[in-house]
Amino acid sequence: MIGSHPLVSRIRAWAQELGFSQIGVTGVDLSSAESGLAQWLAQGFHGDMHYMAAHGTRRARPAELVPGTVSVITARMDYLPRATSDDWQAIEFERLQRPGEAIVSLYARGRDYHKVLRSRLQKLADRIGEDVGTFGHRVFTDSAPVLEAELASRSGQGWRGKHTLVLDREAGSMFFLGEIYVDMALPHSEPVSAHCGSCSACIDVCPTQAIVAPQRLDARRCISYLTIEHAGSIPVELRPAMGNRIYGCDDCQLICPWNKFARKSTLPDFDAREGLTGPPLATLFAWSEDEFLRFTEGSPIRRIGHERWLRNIAVALGNALRAGNEEARAPLLARREHASALVREHVAWALEARP
Repeated sequence: MIGSHPLVSRIRAWAQELGFSQIGVTGVDLSSAESGLAQWLAQGFHGDMHYMAAHGTRRARPAELVPGTVSVITARMDYLPRATSDDWQAIEFERLQRPGEAIVSLYARGRDYHKVLRSRLQKLADRIGEDVGTFGHRVFTDSAPVLEAELASRSGQGWRGKHTLVLDREAGSMFFLGEIYVDMALPHSEPVSAHCGSCSACIDVCPTQAIVAPQRLDARRCISYLTIEHAGSIPVELRPAMGNRIYGCDDCQLICPWNKFARKSTLPDFDAREGLTGPPLATLFAWSEDEFLRFTEGSPIRRIGHERWLRNIAVALGNALRAGNEEARAPLLARREHASALVREHVAWALEARP
């Protein structure tokens, strides 16, 4: 049993000290997941995320990615800001009804999780090394061809919800995942059973109907993908559904009944930065590139760059105009001659809006 294994028990204690909420262990045989991955790629659901296809089956073969890997330690870290109120889901849904207000996904309002998790996973690996001596390992946080959700579900972190995210009965889905590939044989955690039942709330609430079937996401329609991963023009037919979401989308998690159990982070890293919770769209649209870089330093938002930032906000301002918010027109007019053709196109579309 994993719970009685001395080393795993120590790893769990060290992980808790580092701010992780749960540790699991699984093996490297993910062969049963390969066909589903291949089908998802064949349908083109990965969109512009070409790295998904480039690595192919290596995502499902940990021992090919890191030769010598025998076990995978998975780690979970809660990310709701420490000041989150009990009715946070309702509060976030209300923001969608204020078209002049910018919505940044909850996970992105604090420090870049890549930096936080990678650093703490490495510290955990170092602690293991101090205990067992030199061992082969590599840490990952959404940073390589790793089937994170598959590894997490196999190691008892939760089950795959119908929105494809990992769900836990006692923590919902508002957490980050990370892994340590190790060359040590460790006892595996027991997977947990699924508890979505007949609920389809996440599928029904998706603004763009990106969840095409349970556990099947067409990323090309997902607002998180469109505002973060997608580099080009946002499909015109999907722009109205984006509303005032300018970086990511939390709707499928906000509606999920299990997220009433979502836990607050124990770390200040994920506390919301000033100006990223409900700021006016016009304020963010006025940022120069230097201001964008300054205000997003250490934030995951910085990775999309100023051009995509303006593209996303232009769409939101256009949707505000459609909702009758005339105050959205002036900031759009100010960017009408922007140097970027991408920005100009989205601004022109936005200015064509009629209530």
